[in-house]
Amino acid sequence: MYDSDKRKLLSLVCHGAIFFSTLLFSIGAPIAVLLVSDDPVVKENATEAINFHLNVWFYSLVIGVLTVITLGLAGFILVPIGYLVHWGLTIMAILHILQDPNQPYRYPFIFRIV
Repeated sequence: MYDSDKRKLLSLVCHGAIFFSTLLFSIGAPIAVLLVSDDPVVKENATEAINFHLNVWFYSLVIGVLTVITLGLAGFILVPIGYLVHWGLTIMAILHILQDPNQPYRYPFIFRIV
């Protein structure tokens, strides 16, 4: 049997790492948790967090390129939407983990690379 508090903490670290917004930490923390944990739910949360963080960075790059191409117009529209989706999905993941730490969270609308 796995420790519920440890499961909750490690899962929260994986999903919450994106709040620090540095590529090294937002991807590194879930990778570290994935490597050190033997809990299957924590491993699923870590993998899902890695996929989400990679998606966030990819979509940020796309929005940046579109902003440059459209001389700022796309950025004016897409940047606020991107932030709302990014922060909203992260907060939903954290709330899900706090409510039910025994069930891994699956982000909607992302490509699963890992």
